[in-house]
Parts: sequence; structure tokens; C-alpha cells
Amino acid sequence: MATRPLIAGARHAVSAGHYLAASAGFAILEAGGNAIDAGVAAGLVLGVVQPDIVNIGGVAPILIRRADGTMESIAGLGHWPRALPADLFMREHGGRMPQGVLRTVVPAAPDAWITALERHGRLGFAQVAEPAIRCAEEGFRVYKLLADSIAEHVKDYARWPSNAAIFLPGGAPPPEGALFRQADLAAMLRHMADEDRRAAAAKGRLAGLAAAHHAFYRGDIARTIVNFIQSEGGYLSAEDMAGFHSRLEPVVTRGWRGHQVTTCGPWCQGPALLEALLLMERAGFHGMAHNSPDYLHLMAECLKAAMADREYHFADPAFAEVPIDALLGEAHLAARLAGMDPARAHPGMPEPLLGAGTELPPPSTRPMPAIEPDTSYVAVVDAEGNAFSATPSDGTYNGPVIPGLGIIASGRGTQSRPDPAHPCGVGPGRRPRLTPNPAMVVLRDGGVMPLGTPGGDVQIQAMLQVLLNHLHFGMDLQEAIEAPRVASYSFPSSFAPYDYFPARLAVEGRIDPVTRDALRARGHEVKDWPDWTWLAGSVEAVRSDPATGLRLAGADPRRPAYAVAL
Repeated sequence: MATRPLIAGARHAVSAGHYLAASAGFAILEAGGNAIDAGVAAGLVLGVVQPDIVNIGGVAPILIRRADGTMESIAGLGHWPRALPADLFMREHGGRMPQGVLRTVVPAAPDAWITALERHGRLGFAQVAEPAIRCAEEGFRVYKLLADSIAEHVKDYARWPSNAAIFLPGGAPPPEGALFRQADLAAMLRHMADEDRRAAAAKGRLAGLAAAHHAFYRGDIARTIVNFIQSEGGYLSAEDMAGFHSRLEPVVTRGWRGHQVTTCGPWCQGPALLEALLLMERAGFHGMAHNSPDYLHLMAECLKAAMADREYHFADPAFAEVPIDALLGEAHLAARLAGMDPARAHPGMPEPLLGAGTELPPPSTRPMPAIEPDTSYVAVVDAEGNAFSATPSDGTYNGPVIPGLGIIASGRGTQSRPDPAHPCGVGPGRRPRLTPNPAMVVLRDGGVMPLGTPGGDVQIQAMLQVLLNHLHFGMDLQEAIEAPRVASYSFPSSFAPYDYFPARLAVEGRIDPVTRDALRARGHEVKDWPDWTWLAGSVEAVRSDPATGLRLAGADPRRPAYAVAL
């Protein structure tokens, strides 16, 4: 039984990683906006009310499916500064990725949100940004997960005075229940909104959106960003900012039991979800009981294989040939399955089957991988059938907040490897390989289901389990989201310092001890999680149901996520 009801409405629905973001998206829908307007509004609010894990100046990969069936991916991911020496981290930092401005890539989220509005929205930037401005200006209640996160990272926030001024008021982290305001962030967003209104009043909606974009990427905001980053020793330039536009990337779609599952391309980890799903299907899990030892063992091995191929091959397609069709092809899937033992866990990450692969780091001696700011999510389906799926990310404790703006310039460079020879290595103009990866399912009954989650390397693992819970085991969306999860760490982390835990399988405590013991007996190094943990992700999903005309929505109680529908 789920702890929350399944949310349903006859018109539209939104589910987001924080209840204020879901409320903002719903308000925009009620005001006449479509799914894209609502998704952007919710995404901007997430950057205000989840400032430890989402940054207005960060990343925002977006998937959009229009009611007419057209699909589009807006990458929402910035590239490394073009002046960055490719060997910088190997030559000057011992092959490590230091915290601070050297990790900076071009802030992509504002461009991604505005691009979505330009191409598919109805409203202007000022209207969809108003809820975020209000939350920053008037404040919001500090919830437990935010209070705990800031308290855990006090040393990180204290490292830079501009961060401490916001997140350590009076020299201490804000307690749960406090009112949290971000005046500089509100002022920056207000400036973009004012520019939008001014230009839109004279020349229309698209001119207003262009003016808001100009303010961030060419105007006063851009100058403030570049001057600060360069003063701190970074490489971001005015030219990097002025020339930036998110790429419209090809999506990757594969059929599964009559459903069409779509992810963004291999510039993020999205296609690994498809590989794991196809491996599970071809392995024949149909008769296995939900979360039984056989089922969880097979899932862990399929995830290891998919994540191994992510490690060996996924990279910016503008700079690397990624054999995505081969990786998702029948011959490769069969070869991966042939290497799995139903009675024994692979002791580490499976070996490469295509190409030479990469050198693995030594096993980590730390108890858990380093957790970087790890994202939020928003899903929307509107009355017309438009669907929006976005996974905004970046936080505020691994780089300096820019004084006067209240944002950091995206530190997503942490997801590149310091060695430029690695498939997703550092390089001028290259993009890191991104963990955030929104997904979209076109169901065999004609419905559409956007879904996604935070969680770093756990993202596709949580999404896979929810998909199978819902589409195979027949759970409703809320039940599918709340069911206990596992997560493999048997591959190098996407985040510096790229920790590797061979055979590690984390298991939520609601999975019974007998099953956990059976997994240990098969060679999994079982890490016991609490019954409910935010480390297992926070899946949100919305689906349309053609049989009833309803929009159904679920949200994960592991974080302050909520769904709203009418």
C-alpha cells in the first residue's frame, strides 16, 4: 500500500521535486499556459527552493513531446570554456578535479528554459518566472532535507564568503522551519523578467524572450559572471557566454512490449536506461517475483552491464563516435547476457565488449561515494496532450556563488574526467557526460508518460525499477514509486573523485533480510540503507490515460516532492 494517494485529474497534472514547484506549474496551467510553460515555471522554482541541488545557473536537460507526436530534446548542458587547456587537470592538479571555478562550464539552464518557451510555449519569461521570483524574494520554509544538506556541507559553504552569506546566516546553517530568502537571486530573475516585459510590450512575446536571454548571456548578468569567474582564476569568457545556445539533440527511442521509451542521447546517461530495460526483457524475468533474490540479482547484473557501457562509450557526440545502435543492438545485448551468471554476481564492472574500454580506478576505501549536488525533476501533461520532462541540476556548495546574482556558474565540469583521453574527458568546447536524464514513454494504449528523478548514478536505476513496477507488475504510479529499491555502485562514479565500489549493492531496509542474505550469498556486497532514503532517488511521473481521459500523477515521499492535478 502506498503512503499517498494516486493523484488524478481530468484536465492536466504536474509532479515535481518540491511541492512549491508543483504548485507553480499547476498555477501556470490554470492561467492558460501549456505543459511547456508550466514545466519551465516549475523548473525555475526548483532552482530557488532546492538551492543545494538545483541551480538557476546550472543545467536543465529537457524532453518535450507535443500532442501531435513530435519529440524534441533540448540538451540544457554547457560546454567547457574554449580557452581551457585540455591538459590542465593532469598537468597542474595531479589528475584531480578541484572544487571551485576551474570546474565551470557555460551555464545552460536559462538558455534551455527560454529555448523551450520560444519553440513550444505560449507565455513570456516574466509570467513563468514570477513564482520563482516570489519564492526567492518572499522566502520559503526550510524543510528537513534542505536543513540537513546545508548542515552537512557547512565547511563547503563557509569556504566562500558569498556562499556563507546566503546559506550560513549568522554563521550557522538555517534550522528546519526557518524562512529562507535569496534577495540577489530574486533581483537577477526580476531583471530578466523586466527585460522580457519591456521588449514584449514593443515587439511581442518572442522579442521578450530574446531580451531575457540577452540579459543573461550578453548583458549585465553575463558581464558579472565572466568578470567574477576570471577574477577567481577561471577560463569562462564573454565569447563562451554570448555564443551559447543549447543543442537540439536527437532522442534515442526503443520499443518495449509495445511501449516506446525515449531518452536523451549519450551526452547524458539516458540510453543506459534503455540498455538495462532491454537486457532485463531478453533475460526473461517474467516469472520472477517482485524484489525476490532472483529478480534483484538479475537487475543488478543488467544495470552493471549498462553502466559499464556508459563508462566505456558515452560522451559528447559532437566530439566522439558513440556506437549507440550497436550497444542497443541484439548482438551486443546477447553478448552481455552471455556474460551473466544467474548464481553469482560479477565481482566488479563487466569488461568491454566493443573497443578497448577504459582503465578502471582502484576500489574506493571510503564508505560511500562522494555525493555532489544531485538534481531535481518535473513532469507535466496538459489538457491537449503535450508532455514535458526536465531534470534541472547543479547546486551551490561546490563552487563560489557570484556576488550580486545568487547563483554559481555551472560546476558540471565535475562530470568530465580530468584525463582528456577518456571518452568523456575534459576538452575546450566539449560537454561533460551528464547524469541528469529526463525520460518519456509513449504507452501502447496511446498515453504518454514523462518521468525522471534526481540521484546521480542512481537515476536510471530508480527509473528502471519504477517502470517495471508500473508496466510489468501492474502497480499504480504512486505504488510503483514508493516500492523499495536497490542501487548498484559497481562502476566508477560520475562525480569527482570517481569512486568505484566493486560488487556494491545498496538495498532499502523494507526489502526483507532473507532476500538481502541471499544477495550476499551470490557475491553482492550488500550495503543496508534505511527503509526509506533520499539516496534511492525521488521519481516523479505523470501519465495520460486514454481510456478514462484522466491525467494520473505520482511523487516520491523520499524527498519533498508532490503532484497536483485537476
